[in-house]
Amino acid sequence: MKIKDIKAREGKIDIEGEIVKKDDIKEFEKFGNKGKVCNCVIKDDSGEINLTLWNDDCDKIKVGDKVKISNGYCNEFQGEKQVTAGKFGKLEVIK
Repeated sequence: MKIKDIKAREGKIDIEGEIVKKDDIKEFEKFGNKGKVCNCVIKDDSGEINLTLWNDDCDKIKVGDKVKISNGYCNEFQGEKQVTAGKFGKLEVIK
């Protein structure tokens, strides 16, 4: 799938791209559990989209990495589409 073809509230997304931007990791606590979240931008030859990383995935990725997301999900936040591997997806560094 190409990034330009992703629609909001769509699941089963499989994309590959390069991380072109990564924000600072933020730590949070929810329901007594600690977690981490980080926003990135992933780009392929069709465009770019926001990518939200959670917990261990935050530390796996750096700018310039080629990554593959399998079974990801796209939601919308403040009018912007963003992709995440989420609970059921998988994020892997391929280069």
